[in-house]
Amino acid sequence: MKKTLRIDPGHPCLPGHFPGQPVVPGVLLLDAVQAMLEEELGEIAALRFVQVKFLRPLLPGQVAQLTLSTLDKGGWRFHIQHGEAVIASGEVVAA
Repeated sequence: MKKTLRIDPGHPCLPGHFPGQPVVPGVLLLDAVQAMLEEELGEIAALRFVQVKFLRPLLPGQVAQLTLSTLDKGGWRFHIQHGEAVIASGEVVAA
């Protein structure tokens, strides 16, 4: 599963995160993972992010690709990339 992400520079959470040099908060990226899972599978009562790594900042207005794959052991692995750079990755399971 793949989806294109772009957080609008006018998003209300950006002022203050960080003043003068805004970056997209990690919680917005994780929210995009949850939203993509629910678009594909329907409403999920609860998710648990087992492992998450934020490797680079995503700037407002930048385009990133969110990729989800199903794990053999259950759950999903996600990657968020801007170009060739990995922004974030991790694993999530239904709780």
